[in-house]
Amino acid sequence: MESVQSGGAAVPEQSPELSFGQKLIGVTFNPSGDPRVNRLKELAAEMADIVTADYHSKPNTPIGDILFTSTMGEIVNGQMNAVKFVTNRY
Repeated sequence: MESVQSGGAAVPEQSPELSFGQKLIGVTFNPSGDPRVNRLKELAAEMADIVTADYHSKPNTPIGDILFTSTMGEIVNGQMNAVKFVTNRY
């Protein structure tokens, strides 16, 4: 990470804040550098962000809370399975 001078002291540059979906999916973790993995993670993060925005735009209900939590888990599971599938070498 680059640093910039601020009053004589080096201050690390801040990377842009990740969205909830990007954090949930872990879009910055791709040790293989595989572009297919990046794309799958981007898509899953976008799905999570769309659902999260809708969740926060309406009154919370017990059923809505359960569905939201389940949906986030399924998005994570789907992303992990898709990455596993496209990177499987066996």
